Amino acid sequence: MKVATSILSVKENIKGSIDRLNMSNTDYIHLDIMDGIFVENITWHANELIPYLSNNQKPLDVHLMVSNVKSYVDEFKLLNPETIVFHYEAVDDIDSMINYIKSLGIKAGLAIKPNTKIEEIYTYLPKLDEVIVMSVNPGLGGQEFMMPSIDKVNRLKEYKLNNNLNFIINVDGGINNNTIKLVRSADMVVSGSYVTNNNYEESINILKSE
Repeated sequence: MKVATSILSVKENIKGSIDRLNMSNTDYIHLDIMDGIFVENITWHANELIPYLSNNQKPLDVHLMVSNVKSYVDEFKLLNPETIVFHYEAVDDIDSMINYIKSLGIKAGLAIKPNTKIEEIYTYLPKLDEVIVMSVNPGLGGQEFMMPSIDKVNRLKEYKLNNNLNFIINVDGGINNNTIKLVRSADMVVSGSYVTNNNYEESINILKSE
């Protein structure tokens, strides 16, 4: 199991937190980007994050919870992320946005809210590098895991195997040492407060070992 650590819950010394993650066993640093429109919360712009990432060695997984996706893609490409994930619910022409992100040399991912049926994105899966199944409502950290997400992940895994597809199945929201056991069929999880409010290395290793 790969782990992407979110810094959403880090309120002080973000630079120090990223430095600690660079010395940890996390696979990715996960950036939750919110615009106050698609979700109520507002987080960072790219230029605010640049100083924190000056010595970063971990690949970046950027999760856009925004309505104007293209403008944020253009902004966050400056951070040289490995992957940019946008929301299915935020874009009318999904194919064009996937193609645009890939044209920048960046992997493209699609995220779905808890109330979006997994079948709605099947047609896009052959073009995707990552799918984020939200196991909480997007917009706030520290929420409890939503149990219906388990079935979504399992059905997505079955579809992936049956169709010989290669995208990463990522589960985002409420992931800790207990809920990780419910999503073993995923390839990766995003964990925020469970890692950043505890011993980073120990928490990450627990998630990886389950």
